[in-house]
Amino acid sequence: MMRSGWSVSAPFGHAGLRGPLLSTRQRRRRTGVLMIAIILPGAALGCVVLSPAPASGQAAVPADPSRVASIASIIAAMPKNLPRAKAPGLADAIAAAQAANKACVAEGANVSVLVADSVGEPVVLLSGDGAGVRSQLIARTKVAIVIKYRMASGDVADRAQRDPRLTAEAAADPNIGVLRGGGFPVMHGGEMIGAVAVSGGTLGGKVGLDEKCAKVAVQRLEAR
Repeated sequence: MMRSGWSVSAPFGHAGLRGPLLSTRQRRRRTGVLMIAIILPGAALGCVVLSPAPASGQAAVPADPSRVASIASIIAAMPKNLPRAKAPGLADAIAAAQAANKACVAEGANVSVLVADSVGEPVVLLSGDGAGVRSQLIARTKVAIVIKYRMASGDVADRAQRDPRLTAEAAADPNIGVLRGGGFPVMHGGEMIGAVAVSGGTLGGKVGLDEKCAKVAVQRLEAR
């Protein structure tokens, strides 16, 4: 039986998509169409995820992947020509991503590097030769951690070791799931203007390599 308190988890800052939703039965009655969900992680495609709002005092639960909306429905609900949020410039973002990738390649690691704007939407996603597709998705979760908690993703993971509620909160967030290091805010004039994440560097057993390479990009961007 469906509860009435449904909410929308709009990834990476699209707060304008939040709000009450019609039940499946109501949507079928009004539109005659029952949307078929794409069963993929919300972070993978930047999807809107429908999840029941937890009752007061209840722990949040991970979103049901069978209720993930399509990209087409997100586009239809979004205002046309919605400008991108504050972010590093494109040329600087490309150069920073290439520098981070080069630093990891020098260590024998094939990685993906994501430079995002201040709400977590991609400016540049650079996937190095030999990098796994999974690393692209994990980089997005690291950026989501930075945007949500306004700090390095590794710092959040460290705090979660002492606070199990953080681990549960991340698991319930369809854009995060697991807390990992390798994501950092990009600051300018005391304001966060974006985020950088690197993923794939630790596959060879080099702990901390994602963070090391991501810092190369951050330093370049913050020096501009």
